[in-house]
Parts: sequence; C-alpha cells; structure tokens
Amino acid sequence: MDTVFGVKFDGGVVIASDQVNARSILMYQKNLDKVVPISSHSVMGVAGPNCDMVNFTEYISKNLKLWEYMNADAGTLSLHAQANFTRGELAKAIRKGPYQVNVLLGGYDVDSDESALYWLDYMGTLQKVNYGAQGYASNFTLSIMDRDYQENLTEKEAVAIVEKCMNELNTRFLINQTNFIIKVVDKDGIKVVREDGDTSDN
Repeated sequence: MDTVFGVKFDGGVVIASDQVNARSILMYQKNLDKVVPISSHSVMGVAGPNCDMVNFTEYISKNLKLWEYMNADAGTLSLHAQANFTRGELAKAIRKGPYQVNVLLGGYDVDSDESALYWLDYMGTLQKVNYGAQGYASNFTLSIMDRDYQENLTEKEAVAIVEKCMNELNTRFLINQTNFIIKVVDKDGIKVVREDGDTSDN
C-alpha cells in the first residue's frame, strides 16, 4: 500500500511518499523514509516491500559512489545515466531475483543545469516524466497533477500540487496514510520540506 509521487519544477524536483512500513494487516512503523538519496543531487522514491527497498536503494547508491571513486576525473554521472543504470539493474534482476520495487528517480543535473524525473517499475520500464505516481495513489493523484501541472512551475507551486495530492488521499483513499515526507532536490542539493514521522528514530 505504498504511495510515492513526484513533480518536476523549473530547477528541481519534489518527491514525496507515505512513511508507513506495513505488511498484510500489520503496521510496523509510521516514520520510514522511502525517499532515499542516491547522490548529492538525486533521490529515489521507492514503493515496495521494506527489505527490497533497503537492499535496492543501497545497492544503487553504493554503485554510483563506486563509479565516482573509479572515475574521479570524469565528475558525477548525469541523471539520465543514473536512471538508465537503475533500469538496467532492475531488468537484470528479473531473471535472478526480482526486486519488487517501483521507483520515481529525480534530481538536479549539475552539469546540464536541468532537473529531471524518471518513472521506473519492477520490470525495468523507464520513462522520463514531468510528474508521476507509484502505488494505489496514482488512481487518485494523477488527475490532480494533470490538471495543475504546467511548464516552468516554481518550487512552491510544485510542493502545493504534492500537498493537494496528500489531501486527496486523506479524503478518498480507504487506507489511512497520515504520515508523509516531502523532499526537494535543486541546485543546492537535497532538503526535507515536510516530515510527519521522525525518521531519525529508526
């Protein structure tokens, strides 16, 4: 029942998720951070079982860091390269031990001075998007994003769209998702805009 959604704005991206870690009828915690940094200027919002989320995000972030160490003179990987590496690893895992994760990967590309948002699913599908959602939330939120999204949004406008989506889920969705986390990535890096559950207490 994970919820992840994101919106690209002029100069960055906003990615948000619920903070519930649950399985079947049992809730384990309400302060999980599902929007995981994978580099200094990119994050991955992940929907899926907690074990796969932790394993996959750590595997991707550590491999990106390894590439930076091995290619110190080449700088950092572009967002496009990060997304395609992630897609490749998901596709490779299908025939070995699939990661049951659906991903929104976004951030700010320092070299090209542009922001980007990518939608990936557990089958290795990759699509560059302006806004997106993973999980049951997409049934409620994509229409809001489709109506309110426009080119050259400001950060404040993008965050407002995400908060509208949260309000819609609180009103319409059968599952009560009270805690959310919102992160913004821009030229200055990653910052937390909202955190309902204290992630430092994990």
